[in-house]
Amino acid sequence: MYKIAQKALFLMDAEMAHGVGIKALKTGLYPPHRQKFSSLKRSLFGFEFPNPVGLAAGFDKNAEVIPAMLNMGFGFVEVGTVTPKPQSGNPKPRIFRDIGSKALINRLGFPNVGLESFKKNLEAFRHWEEHAHEAIVGVNIGMNKDQSDPVEDYKLLIRELSDHASYLAVNISSPNTPGLRDLQKKEALAPFLDELLKERDAQDYHRPLLLKLSSDLTEAEQEEVAKVVMKAGIDGLILTNTTCERPAGLDEKFSRETGGLSGQPLAAKSTDMIRNFAQLTGGKLPIIGVGGVASVKDAQDKLEAGASLLQLYTGLVYEGPGLPNRICKGLDVAKRNAA
Repeated sequence: MYKIAQKALFLMDAEMAHGVGIKALKTGLYPPHRQKFSSLKRSLFGFEFPNPVGLAAGFDKNAEVIPAMLNMGFGFVEVGTVTPKPQSGNPKPRIFRDIGSKALINRLGFPNVGLESFKKNLEAFRHWEEHAHEAIVGVNIGMNKDQSDPVEDYKLLIRELSDHASYLAVNISSPNTPGLRDLQKKEALAPFLDELLKERDAQDYHRPLLLKLSSDLTEAEQEEVAKVVMKAGIDGLILTNTTCERPAGLDEKFSRETGGLSGQPLAAKSTDMIRNFAQLTGGKLPIIGVGGVASVKDAQDKLEAGASLLQLYTGLVYEGPGLPNRICKGLDVAKRNAA
């Protein structure tokens, strides 16, 4: 059924197609697909995840379709990126497909409804949805484009969203907000994380604080970041965000678009970075692996590299809503065969 719908969606602008998908999910058009796999349960960050396959940030920017995504088979969902003030993001068009390589380029620039509306959506989910208190919903937080003191935006979001978030993911790795990636530099990162952790610890609910990093960090930069995050005491890493690189094999017109590349061409690069950080941190810091996860093998590669959990987004575009369950089923079969 999805293949039929996919043909129609691929005739539309990519962002318009995404909007159509969100509206369909809000109406309950997709029936529940969720299956349970007892062999895939795992405990992390003080939660029991029903399976390790999560939805990456960027799909549900405004926390509108959490129930639908959980019913689709995801073990957890990350919503956002949310910023304190609403913002429209960069000029359109700003999402592009390369169907041949199963890739996307986006230069969205954190478009979202802002903290006030986002929080209402999240509160509504927690208050009204059955079993919502059990659902693991992370919130990806970012800065407004016009903010001259980024740490203040992140601290505000921590204060306002800790009550309803299962964990908070600090996004300083999008290539589409000027100056954002500068916060990954060691001289900026240490004091930045120190302030955020102090803010987190001052809240009634001390939520796990995770850091989402760029896939474009050099090996030397990765080593520096690893030292900083281990010393700071954050709870985990999300590896990786999109890349500004353009590997060979992409459609020529597509590859000229600016923005972050995601999907299959990112898979090996993000897996290598997961493996490197697992070694640099001695396996002591939990890693959520994301980047090009679209099959059971992709998932296994990242888990074997050192990821404890996984996330996907672009894979849904090309493989359809049955993907989370297919990956979980494959992991379950592999685990039982190895037992």
